[in-house]
Amino acid sequence: MASSVWKGHLTFGLVALPVRLFSAARGQTVNFNMLHKSDHSRIKQVIYCQHEDKAVPRSELVKGYEYEKDRYVVVEDDEIKAVAPKTSKVMEILEFVEAKDVDPIYLESSYYMAPEEGGEKPYALLFEALRKSGYYGVAKIAMHNREHIVILRPGQRGILLHTMYYADEIRKVDEFRTDTAIVSEKEMNLAMMLVQSLADKFAPEKYKDSYRENLEIMIQTKLAGRKVVEIASPPVAPVIDIMEALKKSLEAKKPMTVASQAAAEEEGAGKVKKAAGRKRG
Repeated sequence: MASSVWKGHLTFGLVALPVRLFSAARGQTVNFNMLHKSDHSRIKQVIYCQHEDKAVPRSELVKGYEYEKDRYVVVEDDEIKAVAPKTSKVMEILEFVEAKDVDPIYLESSYYMAPEEGGEKPYALLFEALRKSGYYGVAKIAMHNREHIVILRPGQRGILLHTMYYADEIRKVDEFRTDTAIVSEKEMNLAMMLVQSLADKFAPEKYKDSYRENLEIMIQTKLAGRKVVEIASPPVAPVIDIMEALKKSLEAKKPMTVASQAAAEEEGAGKVKKAAGRKRG
């Protein structure tokens, strides 16, 4: 069984149940070491003091916060620990919010939340309540010397917990906006048809990290003494006429009869009008 990253009690109202958290996902990559080019010996990073023009050991390092240009206040590790939130044994649900109102951009790390012995029934009750109501729980927890606001949501087999970015951690970019008024109804209908032609059920297991796989193959190829062959990039044609590009994209998919194409166009137009009606309302 996976090792826990937190154990304690989840509370909502007067209900309390023992739970534990363990990581739901972790990224994978191919790691490289930095070597000296001439003899392939592994290099060691040196910490260098510009003022004294010499290397310094880690034991002589302290943390400093730059409050003005080139002026620092020194902060000791003990001082940081003194103000850091202690790993609390209680996670409190502050409120419940509608799932549709939670923008995924706020979700950071993912964890499975499992019940401990004696907490199975209230855990199942909360899971079903979240699943049937369409609400997520918003809770507060302290772990790893940091206070987190977290989202609790029902997964397929139990409750998932996501640490949440704070509002001031989300970048606001003025250029990131979309003017939908520049899209014509005919273009929208073709785009809807293209979406429908590519529609499928979400199956994450069919997606692979081809870059990581290519790196691993390349490494094995070099170990075997064979020449590494460069992978050709797919050609990307510039979009000159969006209508022509959409039509060609549809033609590249499975052939459609005149009747089915007309039905798809009608369906696409209906969806556009329905969405416009909701927007006006």
